[in-house]
Amino acid sequence: MNTIFNTCILASQADFINSNLIYYSHLVPVFFSIFLGLLVFLKSKGRTLAGAFFSFTIVFSLWLIGDLFAWVSNNYFIVYTTWSLLVYFEILFYLLGFYFILLFIKKKDLLLWQKIAIFAASLPPLIITVMQKSVLGFDHALCEVYNNNFLDIYKLVLEIFIVSIMFLYIVRPFIQKKIDYTKKTAIAMIGSMFLFLATFGITEYLASYSGNYDTNLYALFIIPIFLIATTYSIFTLDIFNLKLISTYFFVIGLLILTGIQLIFVSNPTDQFLTILTVSFSVILSFLLFKNLKKESDQRIQIEKLNKDLEKLIQQKESLMHLINHKVKGSFTHTKYIFSEILQGSFGTISPELKKISEKGLESDNLGIRTVDLILNASNLQKGIVQFEMKMIDLKDIALNVISEKKDIIQNKGLELETNFQDEKYLIKGDAFWMKEVISNLIDNAINYTASGKIKIDLEKEITTSTNKIVFFVKDTGVGIVPGDKKNLFTEGGRGKNSVKMNVNSTGYGLYSVKLVVQAHNGKVWVESEGKGKGSTFFLEFDAI
Repeated sequence: MNTIFNTCILASQADFINSNLIYYSHLVPVFFSIFLGLLVFLKSKGRTLAGAFFSFTIVFSLWLIGDLFAWVSNNYFIVYTTWSLLVYFEILFYLLGFYFILLFIKKKDLLLWQKIAIFAASLPPLIITVMQKSVLGFDHALCEVYNNNFLDIYKLVLEIFIVSIMFLYIVRPFIQKKIDYTKKTAIAMIGSMFLFLATFGITEYLASYSGNYDTNLYALFIIPIFLIATTYSIFTLDIFNLKLISTYFFVIGLLILTGIQLIFVSNPTDQFLTILTVSFSVILSFLLFKNLKKESDQRIQIEKLNKDLEKLIQQKESLMHLINHKVKGSFTHTKYIFSEILQGSFGTISPELKKISEKGLESDNLGIRTVDLILNASNLQKGIVQFEMKMIDLKDIALNVISEKKDIIQNKGLELETNFQDEKYLIKGDAFWMKEVISNLIDNAINYTASGKIKIDLEKEITTSTNKIVFFVKDTGVGIVPGDKKNLFTEGGRGKNSVKMNVNSTGYGLYSVKLVVQAHNGKVWVESEGKGKGSTFFLEFDAI
């Protein structure tokens, strides 16, 4: 009597250890993939990128489920049906993974022709599968299916093309030698997808070529590495705006991973320890989630502050525009009126009108200088000022400024002391902006010194390790109290004591000085023994 065996049953029961391995290597990635994909899709603000990632995880999970049935089912029809869909699902998740990576790299949706090309690449396997030509027969003796050779070759070529493009994107930053923190995390994202797809494709080809399909089974263990790297990149780069819920994902994922172990352990002691671990994890998770609400509230508050900050920046830009075009324009218009009056363009004027016109002209010039000071500080802060860096002599610039300020110093009854040596003080810098810096420091000394003297000098500090040039302005003025020092070089920062003496102080002069000096890789600081004891402002630059 002949005995008929169901070879699919024999194949599915052949090795108990492999059976556990099959379930574990397929089900764990399915849980994690669907959970991460769903989390991204529901919570993300970037719908196109999130949709591509979610579609990839769903199709990949369908492939895993189909492959699981092909491995463990003892029903010929189920094995044949699921096997016939696997090649199409595999090509589809390769294309979706490729689409996701391109979106991630470009930070925007693809062009229409690019999307049509990706869609067109999925049509041949779809048509072949729908026409039931994806498999050509069934080997009942081995419980295996004969694949369509054309489809296998098409899949191989397409997969090689996709992983090659990804590889080029990975090595490009190294070739260009442009690798910063963001590039590194981006490489981790692209690299994890490349590693997974390349390993998956290579092992599948080797399994098909050798007939040893266990090779492809063990390759599935690269999936956790891919998911970990993908998760790291998602939350580090915050490409889906999910940083807040990363804790939820990792904790719930840990619980799932720990709980699934119950399926694969048979020893009572192991089962008890697993249940105990899951129980403690649940308790800790509850405490963690309870405290996470505080983090959520803080995140909402930070987002609100960010929006307020953006609004303030926009308001500041509008204010700068108004100052430049309206306020400065008004000062300039009236300045020319007073100037024409003083030049006699409107006829002879009385001494009283001349005096009033001179005061008006002086006031307008002060207003224009104040507007320029604020605008310069704003432009320096935004980094849009272009410096013409070349070799300049700091002594020539200082002497030029002193000659312009000399009459003002003498008219105020102040003594001026300079002790410049007969040598050059060469630095690399922008002559125009260096003159602005020195002029600002000398103006400060004049404005805040009621009596006494102003000393201006240059020194060279040359040692075995340094070669510096130091410029300083020392006065006998109001001095600076310790509490005011920290505000002097900040935007709008002014000392309370100094404001009383110079009501026209804007707090932008020294701030501009700091920005210019920093752009020249220099240092600026102030020293003062306190109120009424004068102050000394220093500039330090690398000497040529």
